[in-house]
Amino acid sequence: MQALKAKLESWKHRPITRRSALFALGYSLVISTTLLSCTSSPNNTQQQASPISNTASTSSGNTTKKVVRIVRSKQLTALAVLEQKGILEKRLEPLGYKVEWPEFAAGPQQLEALNAGGLDIASTAESPPVFSQAAGTPLVYLAANASDGKSVSLLVPTNSNVKSVKDLKGKKIASQKASIGHYLIVKALEKEGLKLNDIEPVYLPPPDANVAFSQGRVDAWFIWEPFVTRNVQNKVGRVLIDGGNLRDTNNFYSTTRKFYQENPEVIKVFLEELQKAQVWAKNNPKEISQLLAKTTQLDPPTLEIMHTKYDFKLVPITEQVINKQQEVADMWYSLKLIPKKVNVRDGFLTPEQYAEITPKEVLAQN
Repeated sequence: MQALKAKLESWKHRPITRRSALFALGYSLVISTTLLSCTSSPNNTQQQASPISNTASTSSGNTTKKVVRIVRSKQLTALAVLEQKGILEKRLEPLGYKVEWPEFAAGPQQLEALNAGGLDIASTAESPPVFSQAAGTPLVYLAANASDGKSVSLLVPTNSNVKSVKDLKGKKIASQKASIGHYLIVKALEKEGLKLNDIEPVYLPPPDANVAFSQGRVDAWFIWEPFVTRNVQNKVGRVLIDGGNLRDTNNFYSTTRKFYQENPEVIKVFLEELQKAQVWAKNNPKEISQLLAKTTQLDPPTLEIMHTKYDFKLVPITEQVINKQQEVADMWYSLKLIPKKVNVRDGFLTPEQYAEITPKEVLAQN
């Protein structure tokens, strides 16, 4: 375990190349699994990522069904509603598909699996797709979600003397590399006139960062729900700031170019049902809280309060969305954290193609 930690530390100072970016994303999965086997905490409830499978179909009797693998959400999201209600399975069964819900620690691990053929539809923030495109993944942005900025927070230990982001200068701040937490660290520092090299970034997947934070080995942690509320409830951490006034980007659902080309009807059905789940989730805070209490490991009253942190809204992919995503890519390149300039438009579809798969209610927002 010590050797793995040393390896992780060395990555922070190593120049990034395209080859090493790919290797680092894959290796992070190995490190996450190994560290989880070496450490434990009552507050660490994230499961290990599902193993990558190249199985494209399954046989039941004389019927062979194709498999569509959609990332599992353990947050208060419409995607989690889809899985818990089994809605998508019912819609896709007549088309000859079954649905699997593999679980991953965070967005970068999802997109590594997407590129390796172990996942078909991912759900991430703005930064993982940029890093994935920089590594050569033939990514397609399928849909955009509202920012949900308030659901991501910068935690400090409950007894910490830190009162503001400025007080974190020179201190260790944990995040999943290439995640929304990583992005918001940069934004929070910029707002205070600081840069990324003014702090000591500690890049760990959420389960490992959770352990490090609870053991006092980092001074702060930028992370999403339900990790935030669990740590606050357990009096391990307190919220210094949230991403509500910092976040200026979207979440995205993405796939590979190959899956998009070969499964347009599946994608259309998925987005139709996702949109319905978004509307239901927004309008039924009590019901979604009861439905997802087991998934999030939080009680329904707490989830009802958390409900206000989420927008539950798909938004159309417009020029403004694409241009903002390009700004994100340019920022990571300027920080030398991706190996080459990325043209994010390579991953976006044409307006005509989006019109074919995007629910009418979402397009009407234009």
